[in-house]
Amino acid sequence: MLHKARTALAAILALGALTTTACSGGGTAQTASGIPLVNEGSLTVCSNVPFEPFEYVGDDGEYTGFDMDLSREIAAGMGLELEVQNASFDGLQSGTVLAANQCDMIAAAVTITPEREKNMAFSDPYYDSLQSLLVPADSAAKSLEDMAGKKIGIQQGTTGETYARDNAPADAEVIAYQTDAELFQALQAGNIDAVLQDLPVNLAHTDGDAFTIAAKYATGESYGLAMRKAGSEDLVKEVNSQLSTMRENGKYTEIYDKYFTE
Repeated sequence: MLHKARTALAAILALGALTTTACSGGGTAQTASGIPLVNEGSLTVCSNVPFEPFEYVGDDGEYTGFDMDLSREIAAGMGLELEVQNASFDGLQSGTVLAANQCDMIAAAVTITPEREKNMAFSDPYYDSLQSLLVPADSAAKSLEDMAGKKIGIQQGTTGETYARDNAPADAEVIAYQTDAELFQALQAGNIDAVLQDLPVNLAHTDGDAFTIAAKYATGESYGLAMRKAGSEDLVKEVNSQLSTMRENGKYTEIYDKYFTE
């Protein structure tokens, strides 16, 4: 569990990281069933892009990925359009963007943890994930223990950071980056020796076998879609209902296979 103090300045910076126009409406709009929404007619989702294969911008310039397709299907099931806002992961995992009514839901490969549950309400788990260690193909490293005296890159605020700081050798240097894009660029440039983060994301960064997964770590992590802690009870129920329907009618499997089955 992360033990990082959050200052007012950090909260302001997190909100400032939103790269699309802030929503208006302040949660006063409603669905036909009376569920409060930030914007009328839309399910507004905050995410952290890129984090392939969960959320990224496709060749057509549209938001795509496992989380985005699930969210789009949930919105359609509710009779709504999907609106996506890009935000810093700190602003997401702390729940700041929800508290500020920037969005109705967070879809950003967010692991359900007791600390996060203090600030946000989560849907039923929709994805189980492993942590992993990504290294250059010519690296001799086979485990975290082999990272002694080396530099390990992580994305700030993630459970990968927690795992690295809790389990890496004492003389390993854990270096935090704001985004997955910055993290992988640092590995490509040789500024770090390895990346520790969620397995599906690292698999997307093997870069034609230039990099390889040295180790996998079962941590019992599950992702959830996050909503406001108070006042989102009906939305949570509706999202869970949509997820259940998708599992029953095969749509979940269809989307899963699109991103995780070769």
